Amino acid sequence: MPFIGNKPTAVPLTSADIQDGTIGIADLSATGTKDSTTFLRGDNTFNTPSVASLSTASGSAPSYSARAWVNFNGTGTVAIRESGNVSSITDNGAGNYTVNFTTAMPDANYSAIGINDYFGVTTASSYLTTSVSIGTTNHSATGVDCATISVAVFR
Repeated sequence: MPFIGNKPTAVPLTSADIQDGTIGIADLSATGTKDSTTFLRGDNTFNTPSVASLSTASGSAPSYSARAWVNFNGTGTVAIRESGNVSSITDNGAGNYTVNFTTAMPDANYSAIGINDYFGVTTASSYLTTSVSIGTTNHSATGVDCATISVAVFR
């Protein structure tokens, strides 16, 4: 029987039993393929997570992940700071932008929400599978460019 420290591996180990205080993948006798796309389950099996397991939590009120999100500069030359599933932003004029998706939505029945650094309003319209239009206005409903605009899409 193989040993780690002074105990056989079939006996539960503590960090005190391991000389350097860690248990590495090489110390485990798990089944399956270990790589950057798998995780080690409690039953000592390497497994690949399914999209379904990552998209929604269990329970009576599930939690859904954003299908796309972006934080961008809407002034001057529009520029994405960070994003997920957003390929580009189109500047259509003062306070009028199009958020273009890298991977299309399955349909146009999604929710898009936005917020900006100006004390105005962010609205979404023209829901397409490949993009959504975003507008930022002041309290007089006049389009205004904003230095920071964040948009999240849920489906």
